Amino acid sequence: MATGSAAMGTIFFILIILISPVSALDFLFNSFNGTINGTGLTLINDARVDHNVIRMTNDSNQYSFGRSFYPTAIAMKRNSNSSNISSFSTSFVFSILPQISTSPGFGLAFVVTSTMSPPGALASQYFGLFTNATHPTVAPLLAVEFDTGQNPEFNDPDDNHIGIDLNNIESILTKSAGYYNSTGGFVPIRMRNGRNVRAWIDFNGANLEINVTVAPVGVARPSMPTLSYRDPVIANYVSAEMYVGFSASKTNWVEAQRLLAWSFSDIGPARDINTANLPVFEPESSSSKLSGGAIAGIVIGCLAFMMICGSGFYLWWRNKKLKEQEDDIEDWELEYWPHRFSYEELSVATDEFRKENLLGSGGFGRVYKGTLSNNTEIAVKCVNHDSKQGLREFMAEISSMGRLQHKNLVQMRGWCRKGNELMLVYDYMPNGSLNKWIFDKPEKLLGWERRRRILVDVAEGLNYLHHGWDQVVIHRDIKSSNILLDSEMRGRLGDFGLAKLYQQGEVPNTTRVVGTLGYLAPELASVAAPTSASDLYSFGVVLLEVACGRRPIETSAPEEEVVLIDWVRDLYAKGSLVEAADSRIKGEYDEGDMEMILKLGLACCHPDPQRRPTMKEVVVLLVGEELSAAPVESLSELARGETGTVNGDDDCESPEAALRGSTQAV
Repeated sequence: MATGSAAMGTIFFILIILISPVSALDFLFNSFNGTINGTGLTLINDARVDHNVIRMTNDSNQYSFGRSFYPTAIAMKRNSNSSNISSFSTSFVFSILPQISTSPGFGLAFVVTSTMSPPGALASQYFGLFTNATHPTVAPLLAVEFDTGQNPEFNDPDDNHIGIDLNNIESILTKSAGYYNSTGGFVPIRMRNGRNVRAWIDFNGANLEINVTVAPVGVARPSMPTLSYRDPVIANYVSAEMYVGFSASKTNWVEAQRLLAWSFSDIGPARDINTANLPVFEPESSSSKLSGGAIAGIVIGCLAFMMICGSGFYLWWRNKKLKEQEDDIEDWELEYWPHRFSYEELSVATDEFRKENLLGSGGFGRVYKGTLSNNTEIAVKCVNHDSKQGLREFMAEISSMGRLQHKNLVQMRGWCRKGNELMLVYDYMPNGSLNKWIFDKPEKLLGWERRRRILVDVAEGLNYLHHGWDQVVIHRDIKSSNILLDSEMRGRLGDFGLAKLYQQGEVPNTTRVVGTLGYLAPELASVAAPTSASDLYSFGVVLLEVACGRRPIETSAPEEEVVLIDWVRDLYAKGSLVEAADSRIKGEYDEGDMEMILKLGLACCHPDPQRRPTMKEVVVLLVGEELSAAPVESLSELARGETGTVNGDDDCESPEAALRGSTQAV
């Protein structure tokens, strides 16, 4: 009888294996032992085991990131041809504790990705997963961030929030950290004080929905999720097989991100975690253990010392502060024209760089609004300390912007250096950048007349850089967010942090590829030498996005419309070019003029740099008061973007010849 029971049990076990999904994952870690292999996880870069928990970053490294993945990929699609997406459930306990409570925070992220090593991932505020705010991640990547820092560049709501990230550091949905109690009231929780926080994430593949719930350890799982996101677009960020795990990063400031326990299942609800014996991490106590009498004696002694030495100390301190106001000037600093401001002058102007005066932040630093003693409004750019090329970019802006003078360039007024503090002073542009008026301010949408005038302004400024100075200035980062608007809504080209200067007729040296995805000329992929033609390509993209009201890359658009240049060129091939125009300003523009602008944009984006027009020719076309059909048609061959024959004819003529009729007709 016993033998029969054993046989039946064996058969039942085999049946379970046969009917269960082959790739099913179901695991539970109530803690992590002291060996890497013993954890059962793959630890990458600075992630390591420390006293039965996983530390994600290394305190001693300035730029540190770590990742921890389960080594087996989960099948998000049961077969390659299936459109059905699998579901999963996970729960984990984490602790985040900064060394200094007031220092900037970073947090950690739960990630589902097609690769354990996303290309170009950065430390600092990028979780060790993303490249930067303007470069979407290439690999399919879905992350739930538990962010303990507020970065205005990413539109973070606060320094204590949860977000859903789809191939991008900027969250598609965020919610302040907390949970809903039994009465429906929201109870905020602080994720950055070392307390153990438990998270539950449920991914519903059938409904393409993500539910995230957090609560302190000891609180039963709330019935209502903290954050819920449901959108068919999630399917675009799922591949057949994906890895699950965690990633975190830091820069100058120490923040201990710890993973204490983890449960996961793609065949049902994740198993419950035993939280009874988990360690608890608390800030180091600052309270004194000295007796009251000892403290009183120390205080009296200090007061006596201060009374005896106070006058001498004050004189020394005052002399030191005066010396700090004047840094030693390096030899290279004497070569540049702009006025050298003192640090104190800029500190007063920006009210000690108060948060309320922060205009924005990006890859090259923070920008503050300030007012000088003569009531002149300025913008002060402070180069980030953790920018690896801060000094190089600072000197580039000094050498180019400091000597350029044109009404359509953002004028540089001066600079300041105090030790490692690098600051540049510009005219203040009260209306911000062009992209915000086209993409981010639908209630104040920019009309066609102003858009066109701004395009003329930028073209004239760029023509000055290429042809109007004793040297050729290649901007290398022309995009709508680098076009600023003054008080009269006139366009000015700014941000010369990547600019290169060459003598007229000089062949550019090969250098590293820089710029912004979507605006980079295709030839830079093989020959990383910036030229006037590569600037023309970027300006052509700006022409198209201003005319069409669309970003260069729209990941949420249908597949055939993702890349703006390809979409417009396809419409042109179909004879429907004007359909690309921004529908929100329909009726404001002359169709012939709009067609000319779109063709000019495509001509500037010609894949062959030798066939692109020059900025002189672009300006002539844009500033013409009346344009006949002849110059518009002369752009047709260049707008097709072909490098060989056109409609069976011989190779199309050079851009100079193709545009000659246009320039003569104006």
